[in-house]
Amino acid sequence: MKWIIKSISFIFHPIVMPILAVHFYFKKSPRFIPEDLVYAKLVSLFILSVILPILVYFLLKTLGKTESIYLKTTKERVLPLLVNCLIIGLILFRLFPLSQIPELYYFFIGVLISSITCLIFALAKFKASIHLTATGGVFMFFIVFAIHFSININGSLALMAIIIGAVATSRLYLKAHTCKELIMGLIIGIVPQLVVLQYWL
Repeated sequence: MKWIIKSISFIFHPIVMPILAVHFYFKKSPRFIPEDLVYAKLVSLFILSVILPILVYFLLKTLGKTESIYLKTTKERVLPLLVNCLIIGLILFRLFPLSQIPELYYFFIGVLISSITCLIFALAKFKASIHLTATGGVFMFFIVFAIHFSININGSLALMAIIIGAVATSRLYLKAHTCKELIMGLIIGIVPQLVVLQYWL
């Protein structure tokens, strides 16, 4: 049972959620986007949002700046969150500029705001759940996406709600966070997506 619960935290890790959201957008969006462009964007995003953070983690571990992938202390979180903010900035600048796909541009603006907020909390010695921040942000993006394109995605929304519940349960079971930290993480993920929706909804 513990192995299953622990696996949930890895499967729905924060570094995976942005590419999940982008893949969802390309699959469900009624707009025509050339297939080769979709492939190029997804591969580039995978390199920047998954491969690069993993390499940065191993570098930080080698330098003794972090002890484990779980980033158990707020001190360990500061550098990874700072690097993540820089990576998201690069994604906005190179992959999803406003002139190309405004929906994804504003999604990543929301993600950037969430990451900066988590960084500020870490500097203030508060460990908000980054897992809930990531899943909450994607969940709200799905909702706004459905409203924007007038598409019924109730199945996807229900699945995301289940994922959020499973991730929260996993983090509690593993004693990685308190309820307060989970709730704050969820708020940090949802609110920025609500803030930016006025620019593309």
